[in-house]
This record gives sequence, structure tokens and C-alpha cells, in this order.
Amino acid sequence: MVYYGYASYYPYFKYAALAIIAVALPIVALVILKLFQKLSVGRCRSMVCLIGKTAIVTGACSGLGFQTALVLASRGARVILADKVDLSKAKKKIIQKTHNENVVTKHLDLASLDSVRKFAKDVNATEERLDILINNAGVGSVGNKYTEDGLHPTMQINHFGPFLLTHLLTDLLKKSAPSRVIFVSSASAFITNLTVDNLNYPENHPLSLYYTTLIYGNSKLCNVIAANGFAERLKDSGVTSNSLHPGMVNTDIYLKSGSFLGLKSFAKLFRNIVLFSYGKTAEEGAQTIIHLALCNKLKEVTGKHFWDCRLFPSPPGTWNKKFADIIWEKSEELVGLKPEEKLKEE
Repeated sequence: MVYYGYASYYPYFKYAALAIIAVALPIVALVILKLFQKLSVGRCRSMVCLIGKTAIVTGACSGLGFQTALVLASRGARVILADKVDLSKAKKKIIQKTHNENVVTKHLDLASLDSVRKFAKDVNATEERLDILINNAGVGSVGNKYTEDGLHPTMQINHFGPFLLTHLLTDLLKKSAPSRVIFVSSASAFITNLTVDNLNYPENHPLSLYYTTLIYGNSKLCNVIAANGFAERLKDSGVTSNSLHPGMVNTDIYLKSGSFLGLKSFAKLFRNIVLFSYGKTAEEGAQTIIHLALCNKLKEVTGKHFWDCRLFPSPPGTWNKKFADIIWEKSEELVGLKPEEKLKEE
């Protein structure tokens, strides 16, 4: 009988060890990534009370908007929930959780400039003050057919609507100074091809995942340009204006965009695996919004961009002031601002 000994099995042990390492390393890397994601999440540490203050949160029915409104109400603020869908359940839930009954709902459809004007007129007529305006509502992709205003729907909901709304509420914000304007942008603001010619993306132009990504990125870049523009034009009024990236948050925006592009199955897989494992919860994603709304250290900070409650470099598309001014002026034209509604740089 021939005895081979352990040495004869060495090649098999080596291959088995390599296979284990090949499987273990990605798992270890994913665990480390998850730990880093959790440990790096920004947290609003402010203990500020908001009794006597009024805040508007757009897109307040769910996700980031709801979580933001919930915290503001818990601090005692009068919170105006603004959305195009029924807000009765959101209002009831916020009141139940905070015992703050000073929560009101108002209809706002950012895809309609007429709706924006009606909302602003109502607020200006019924509210004595406005301390915090949070432009949170947004969409990933809702098609490529112009709205009744002749605007691209993604650009209108994400940029033109909030741009007009902030203009129309500026006097009330000034009256209530010190007050704050907050634009919820995205990391997608770094992935753009924005020009004055495609600011209002051509109607019925063929869409793909690539172009949809660029349009969304353009709209989010416009959020930062708008935030900086308001900061410059309101710098001596007591009104601050800043923007932020909330992080990759597990919300329905990915599913809705995926459904429109015919990628519903992929969007579900992305949400169920990537977002569930590594995305932020809505509560975590809302932290930077809340930080900008509350933090005493930021009461005079304006024209800045934030990630995870920390200052972060603005997207390159905002660095050229001449370009930003052109986008601002074209936006004024497209939303139909009247001469008396326009803001001048101070």
C-alpha cells in the first residue's frame, strides 16, 4: 500500500483556501462598507425649540419630507405640509406622534405654475410669518412631454416650481428674518450636461437611462444654482439659502423612475438589495435637512452646500458665476416672473 501523506493533498488545501478567501473578502468588504455608512451618517445635534416659528415642507406626504416635518413639529413649530396628494394621513400621524396640533395641509402641484402661484398667494394672505422654507419635493423621471406651462416635467417639478415658489414667498421670509431657505439637491448634481439650451429639455426627445440621468442631474444642479443665487440676492436681508445632498435614501423615487423607463424589475432589485442594505432610512436622510433648518451655528451661513451635516464642495457646474447667472435669468423667463417679482443682487 502506497502512503502519500498530507503533502499530497496540499494543492487541494491551497485551492480551497483561495476559494474561501475569494468568498470571504467581498463579504468582509461589504460589512466594512456598511459599518462606514452607518458611522458616517450625519446627525443633527441641535436642541433648538421652534415654538412660534412657521415652516413649509414641500413633498411632505412621505419620505424625507414627512420625516423632516415630523421633527419640526416635535420642536413646536407650526408646520405647513405641502404636496399634490392627500396629506390627511401624514397630518394625523404627525399630530399623534408629536401632540402638536399646529399642523396644516395645503395643496401644491409643482408641475403647475398656476398651482404654485395659488399656493404662494394663500400662504402670503393667511400666514403672519415664514421662518423656514424647505424645497424638498422632487421626482426622478416622469416622462418627456411638456406640462401645460410648456416646461419639461422633471425640470419643472425639481427646479422651476421651487424657483418660482421661493421668489413668491421672499417678502414673507424677509418679514420673518432671520429665516432660512433650504434646497434638497443630490449627488447627481455632479453628473450633468446643463446648458441654457437644454435647461428646458426638448419635448419628446428620445429618452434613455443615460439621458434621464443627465436630466435629473441637471435639475439637481439647478437646485444648487438657485440656492446660491438666492443667497447672493438676499445676503443683507436676514434670509439665508443653502443646499444639500441627503445621501442615497431608500425611498420610492427609484421605483417610480424605474417603472417609467421600463426597468421596474431592475428598480425593485436595486431597492431590495442595494438600498435596503446600504441606503439610508428616510429618518437618516432627513438629518442634513433638519441640521440646516435648526442649527444655531448656521444662522448666518448662506450659499453653501452640505453632505451629512457637513460642508461639502459645490458641484463644478456652480463655479462659473456668469453661467449661473445665465441659468438664473433663463429660469426667470421660463417661469414667467413679473418685473416686480424679480430679485436684484444686493
